[in-house]
Amino acid sequence: MKTSWRSASLVVSAVAVAALTTACGSETAPPASSQNVGATAATGGYGDSAGLGSGYDAGAAGQESGASPSGGAGAGASAGELAVATNEELGELLTDSAGMTLYRFDKDTADPPKSNCDGDCASKWPPVPADDATAGKDVDSSVLGSVTRSDGTKQLTIDGWPAYRYAKDTKAGDVNGQEVGGTWYALAPDGKKAKGGSGGGGGAEAEAADLPGLSTRKDPKLGEIVIDKNGHTVYRFMKDTQWPMSTKCTGECLDKWPVVAPVDAKDTEGIDLQGSTPNRGYVVFDRPDGIKQQSIDCVPIYTFAGDKKPGDTNGQGVGGTWFAVRPDGKPVGASEK
Repeated sequence: MKTSWRSASLVVSAVAVAALTTACGSETAPPASSQNVGATAATGGYGDSAGLGSGYDAGAAGQESGASPSGGAGAGASAGELAVATNEELGELLTDSAGMTLYRFDKDTADPPKSNCDGDCASKWPPVPADDATAGKDVDSSVLGSVTRSDGTKQLTIDGWPAYRYAKDTKAGDVNGQEVGGTWYALAPDGKKAKGGSGGGGGAEAEAADLPGLSTRKDPKLGEIVIDKNGHTVYRFMKDTQWPMSTKCTGECLDKWPVVAPVDAKDTEGIDLQGSTPNRGYVVFDRPDGIKQQSIDCVPIYTFAGDKKPGDTNGQGVGGTWFAVRPDGKPVGASEK
């Protein structure tokens, strides 16, 4: 019984949607203005810094809503001679001639190359023009290519992946776009996702490389909590609802709190796959914004952009609404309403 549910839980089909609806109720799309991140709405920030936990880096979570970059490259800015930079957390990554980080989008394809970021998306993630892009030192020219976008312009590709900048990166070396929405990642020089780090000597990063999609760890302060494949703490938002399952984290909120993408039940360890409704504890949430999000016991789950490395719990208690998750989906240190 468990085996058949595990294989069925991630099938994107009418059957899977029906199972989700039965288990968790139907989703009601939140109002367009529903972007509450459990913080002070007037400033667009996280609220009182005391609630962010030690070690919080505002740059990792991006800037406040509506901020326009002063030093970043916008749409149409030339790429020039590409270079390889080293980031303490991400290792080697690709930059343009101005040192601005280049990104790739999981919803694009590399074979064949195709961009699926247009309109508002392209305003936030300006495509990198292919016209004058050249390979600098340590960049293999054979991975450089181009793809014709829907508007007829040529976009740079790296090993087939369309390349972008992030509008909220304002200076060379910024990596505010890393893991935004769980779909955007800094580009490594070979076109893969940048990962690893040169400053930690292996350690936690090496351990994280061997983790399943979702598992648990024993935190000295929070107890047993859920972590993702990178060893990052998993959270839930107390303004989301469980039955029916719905989300109040949309738009800019997802920059700070990326969704956990669907994880095959077989790629978990220590997670309660049964839930409070037997055999319905582990389903994929089809969000109204089109993003597919993993849930535990009908609770949508997220990571926090302010967690810089495995083991960080800087999202715990943010705004009094964000809390780490136990293996059964319950919040750590908060009462469920």
